Amino acid sequence: MLQGKELILATKPFAKEIRSKSWMHLWIVLAVVALAQGLVFMAPWLWLRIAGSVLHSLVLVRLFIIYHDYLHHAILQKSKLANFIMTCTGLYMLTAPSIWKKSHDFHHKHNSKLISSDIGSYPIAHKEQFLNMPATERRLYLLTRHWLTMVLGYFTFFLFGITISSFINDPKEHKDSLLALVLHVGLTLFLILYFGWLTWLLALAGPFFLTFAIGAYLFYAQHNFPTAEFVINNDKWAYEKAALCSSSYMKLGPVMQWFTGNIGFHHIHHLNARIPFYRLPEAFKALPELRQAKATSLWPKDVLACLRLKVWDEERQRMIGFRELKADIKAARKAVPMPVYADGK
Repeated sequence: MLQGKELILATKPFAKEIRSKSWMHLWIVLAVVALAQGLVFMAPWLWLRIAGSVLHSLVLVRLFIIYHDYLHHAILQKSKLANFIMTCTGLYMLTAPSIWKKSHDFHHKHNSKLISSDIGSYPIAHKEQFLNMPATERRLYLLTRHWLTMVLGYFTFFLFGITISSFINDPKEHKDSLLALVLHVGLTLFLILYFGWLTWLLALAGPFFLTFAIGAYLFYAQHNFPTAEFVINNDKWAYEKAALCSSSYMKLGPVMQWFTGNIGFHHIHHLNARIPFYRLPEAFKALPELRQAKATSLWPKDVLACLRLKVWDEERQRMIGFRELKADIKAARKAVPMPVYADGK
C-alpha cells in the first residue's frame, strides 16, 4: 500500500488536464444554465418555471466546482476566454477570485490544523478550548456551526462572510468583492423593476438560496464528520495524512455526483488539487489506497451525525457532540474533591 509522498506521486498522472474535456464540461454547464433560465423567464406554466429555478440551483453547484478547479490551476489555464468566464462566474456567485483563492489555498495548506481551522472553513475547537471560552464567544462558535446558519448560507457565508467582510477587512486587495456586491444588488433591482418579484425569486434569489445552502453544507461535511481526525500540535501534521484522514469521501448517486462536480471525492482533491474534477473518479478506481477513505453521504442519518458534532476531543481522538460534552462536564464536577475545613465539616 502506497503511503506519504509515494501516494501523492501516484496521483500525478491524473493531474493532467484533457483540454477538450474541460471546455466540453464548461459549455454543457453554461448551456444547462441558459436552459434553466430560459424556463424561468419564458415557460407558460408556473410549475415549469419552478422546475427551471430548481435546475438552475443545482447546476450552479457544478459551475462553482469548475470555477473552483480553475482557481486551483487544474483546468483551462492560459485562456483569456476562460479567465473572462471564470471571473464573471466568481462575481456572479459572490465568491470573487481574490478572496476565494486566498482563503481556499490557505485551507488546503492547513487542513486538519485546529489552530487555523476557521480560515477558509468552519472553526473547530478542541474540548478544553471550548470549555474555556467566554460565554459570548462560545455562542458565536456554536452559531457558526449551526444547521440554520448553513441553510441561510446565501446571507451568512456568501453575502456577508465572504463578499462584504473581505472588502471591509482589506478594500485594496478585495476590490472585486465590492464589484460582486454591486453587480448582485444591481441585478436584483433590475429583475424586480423590469420583471417583477416572482421572476426575481425564481431567477436569482431562490436558486442562490438553495445553491448556497447546499454549498455551505458540503463545505461543512467535507471536514466535519464522525471519523475525521485533527491535530492540536502542528508538529504532528502531515499533508497526505490530513488529506486522507480529515477530508471525507461523500458517497453520492450518479445524479448528485454530476451536479456536485465529483467534489464527493474530497480526500483525493486534498491530496492533489491539480486533478481536474472529471478525473477524480478515475484516480479513485485506479489507486486502492484512495478507496480506504473515511466516508459520509447525504442520507439523513449521516447528515444528522455530522451536524451533531461540536468539538474535537483529544482524549477520544474524535469529534464529539453535546451529549458527550455534557457528560464529561458532569463527570469532571463530580471528580472535584470537597474542601476540608478546620472543624472537620
